[in-house]
Amino acid sequence: MRALKIIVLAKQVPDTRNVGKDAMKSDGTVNRAALPAIFNPEDLNALEQALQLKDKYEGTTVSIITMGPGRAADIIREGLFRGADNGFLLTDRAFAGSDTLATSYALSCAIKKLKPFDIIVSGRQAIDGDTAQVGPQVAEKLGIPQVTYAEEILSVEKNTVIIKRRLERGIEIVSAPMPILVTVNGTAPDCRVRNSKLLMKYKHAKTASELQNESEDYIKMQAGRKHLHIQEWNVTDVNADVEALGLSGSPTKVKKIENIVLKAKASKKLTASDKAIDNLIKELIGNHTIG
Repeated sequence: MRALKIIVLAKQVPDTRNVGKDAMKSDGTVNRAALPAIFNPEDLNALEQALQLKDKYEGTTVSIITMGPGRAADIIREGLFRGADNGFLLTDRAFAGSDTLATSYALSCAIKKLKPFDIIVSGRQAIDGDTAQVGPQVAEKLGIPQVTYAEEILSVEKNTVIIKRRLERGIEIVSAPMPILVTVNGTAPDCRVRNSKLLMKYKHAKTASELQNESEDYIKMQAGRKHLHIQEWNVTDVNADVEALGLSGSPTKVKKIENIVLKAKASKKLTASDKAIDNLIKELIGNHTIG
């Protein structure tokens, strides 16, 4: 089997477990600066699938693409620590406020710069939007097949990928030709932990923008080490139409974000008797909580 060229679409997302009153801007977009930033969980599952293929097929390379502000380079470094080979950060003020349509357009423009490729993997959805739209939209814009709800990429045979899907009512095994885009469920294996050797190798990997804040000696140290250069692309670099990006290219508008806290209104203590349990079940059935 020949070596594969794999692209992982990853996103730095706000930790939605900590949504507060400052989570929303006046223009209806998420105030990401007010929330802790994490690696989107299902994108980590996708990264693991890519790394497993890299382990299986010699010479395979894994590249990460992420779109966001400068701090999103943390996502690329995290991928490098776990086994990815390189990364590309799409960052430009013109990308700000992009919905799934504009985001998928920007990502597809970047992916076209990396042709040819064999497999694109991404998480099924991001926890800040929960739309599960970006992956399929990217596939449509690139004109390639897509397989969603993947739990495992089982093998690659010649030009065909064999994939196990986890659906609501069971599992199915499908095959599809490459190049292909695959979205991965959270039920897929967790991503491997950081590798200590890779951590030492890539801990100083930075984008050009990040280097502007470093000392001259640091910049000289990094200059001769190509593996420490995280590529940074703007709208012009990916040949994108500015009108199709950001708020102008986003028909979806977020009206409001609320932090909902569920509180118990009443509680009931039960004894360990059969009668008490029987009465509880009857009560739950009677108020349609169950049944």
